[in-house]
Amino acid sequence: PVLDTEDAWGSVEGPVSIVELALEQKRVHYPLVEHQFVLCTVLYAIMRLSLKAVKPLSLFDSKGKNAFFKDLTSIQLLPSGDMDPDVLSIRQQFLLKVVSAAVQTLCSSQKDVEFSEEEYFPFEKGKNWPTLAVDLAQYLQISEDLVRRHYVCELYSYGMDHLGEE
Repeated sequence: PVLDTEDAWGSVEGPVSIVELALEQKRVHYPLVEHQFVLCTVLYAIMRLSLKAVKPLSLFDSKGKNAFFKDLTSIQLLPSGDMDPDVLSIRQQFLLKVVSAAVQTLCSSQKDVEFSEEEYFPFEKGKNWPTLAVDLAQYLQISEDLVRRHYVCELYSYGMDHLGEE
């Protein structure tokens, strides 16, 4: 981008401005940042929903694992459209666990009249974990409808028929 400056600022001495420093930085490879974001979201879901026996790196193939340890400005080979069926199965199981844990947490918080959902998750006001799982399904190449169907089945199984109908 072109930055127009006034003539008075041209003769000023001192440290380099933050804008000039930012413009000198290398551009990041956005798909690699997005790949890192998916890993962070997976890790946060595991931590927040207390999911057991989940190995986060097993959700990624060898190209995906190698990309995590590279500089964000480098252009890396990321997973292509063709995925190993075993990895897809692990991803699907993970997303279904996330939905099940989210519904279980929601149901247990509604049974306790003393606590509201905001008190259970004070920093996550308005966080909708099943919706997050559906969004992750798109990145992890899993059918979004499968995750939605599982969510509805979980709602019905916990007796939340009014939410399941919606």
